Amino acid sequence: MTSDNPVADRLLSDARKKADQPENGPLGIAALVVSLLGLAGAGLIPVVGWVLGLVAVVLGVVSLKKPDCAKLGKIGLGIGVVAILVATFFFLKSQGMV
Repeated sequence: MTSDNPVADRLLSDARKKADQPENGPLGIAALVVSLLGLAGAGLIPVVGWVLGLVAVVLGVVSLKKPDCAKLGKIGLGIGVVAILVATFFFLKSQGMV
C-alpha cells in the first residue's frame, strides 16, 4: 500500500490501528453496571444506593485515567452521582423530612 502521498498512508495506518483497539475497557463497564444497580437499589434501600453510587463514582474516576474506557467511565460516574442523590432523597422522604 504505497502511494505518492505519505501523509495519507500514515493517517490510514493510524486509523486502522485505532479501529483495531477495543473501545470499552472493563473499568468503564464495571462503573456503568454498578451505577445502574445503585440507581435501581436507591429507591428500595437508600444505603444500597449510597454504597453502590460511591463505588461507581470511584470506578468512574479511575476509568477516566484510561483512554480505552473513559466514555463509559464518565457515564458511570454521572449515574453514580445521580444514584447517591436519589438515595438521599428517598432516605429523607422515609424520615419525613421531605
